Amino acid sequence: MKKALIIMAKEVRDFLRDKGDLAFSLLLPILIFGIFYGAFGGNVGFNGTAYVVNEDPGGKYSALLLQNLGSYKGLTIQMLSASDANDRLNRSNILLALFIPQGFSANLAADQPTQLTFKQRGNGGTEGEIVTSMVEGAADSISQELQIQNNVQTAVSNSGISAQQINVTVQQFVAQEQAAPLLTVQDVTTGNNPDPVNQYLPGIMTMFVLFAVNLTAQTLVDERRKGTLERLLVSKLKVGELFLGKFLAYTARGFLQTTILLLLAYAVFRIFTPVSFLEALVIALIFAATCSTIGLIIGALSKTPNQATWISVFITMVMVMLSGTFVAISPGSVLATLSHVSINTYANNAFSALFTHGGSLASVWTDIAVMVGVAIVGLVISRFLFRVTEGGK
Repeated sequence: MKKALIIMAKEVRDFLRDKGDLAFSLLLPILIFGIFYGAFGGNVGFNGTAYVVNEDPGGKYSALLLQNLGSYKGLTIQMLSASDANDRLNRSNILLALFIPQGFSANLAADQPTQLTFKQRGNGGTEGEIVTSMVEGAADSISQELQIQNNVQTAVSNSGISAQQINVTVQQFVAQEQAAPLLTVQDVTTGNNPDPVNQYLPGIMTMFVLFAVNLTAQTLVDERRKGTLERLLVSKLKVGELFLGKFLAYTARGFLQTTILLLLAYAVFRIFTPVSFLEALVIALIFAATCSTIGLIIGALSKTPNQATWISVFITMVMVMLSGTFVAISPGSVLATLSHVSINTYANNAFSALFTHGGSLASVWTDIAVMVGVAIVGLVISRFLFRVTEGGK
């Protein structure tokens, strides 16, 4: 056992000294998670820009239209000149622009029909379609207000009330309705809000641990072909001790990598309690041991370092896809059934339970049991297949 620990310590020390390995194992997963967090970590609601050409400057109703548009959450208004808007449309820098025509306010005040104009490239894109709907809603609000005024004026035309009084009164009631509307819309989110930390961190972490540990199979093949493993036996090292040393080294590497990533997650996102952090370390150790046996099996079956690399890449990508690391898997689907083949699924479930639901080791015992079972079976198979020379033992 002592010699096995010496082998483990040497390989872990070499890993820590190799800047390339450290960059791949630590910086790359942090970078990828940062990209996902930046892309999906903000407000999940609509955020868009309405490009507006106002050819009715100073007009009452054009100002009211822009005011109504500005009340929409997530919508930014950018004013452009007509020439600038046309130039951007021609160069596809923007896909849609709203043109408020000259005399827009005057025509509406005189109860004359007028219209807004959209210029767009193609269908204006998804954002353009949403912006168009918002503009139509803001325009309808003005149109309804004008219709109310006209109807009231018609109804009280013989009462002696001036049009200005009617206009002021209608606007007061409209303002009161806007301040305290009788009908409101409430957004209710069912289930947990999507959180990129909980959604992507476990998958990215387990993906790189599996990938990095499996790629060490390439080193194992290279050492076997060069006779390094065989020369180690000359120092009275037994094959079983060599195998155990490799297993412990691979496990320690994966565990160390996961521990550092968990420490960073704890420092940045504060998603652990001290107890749940220790529980996460237990899951990390079991997962690293499981990945270690997979790496040893790949190393035993591969005849060349390149073969070991490509087998590792293939197995890692299949397990990542099946575990739903980047794409949510619908319950009851064929992919959901296939996901049980991936060891990443069980590690992701266990980590997510600790991160999101306040779970404990007891609540994820089935996932842990599966990983332990795979690790034991993998350890037996990898020991049976392990060899120090190309021809056999």
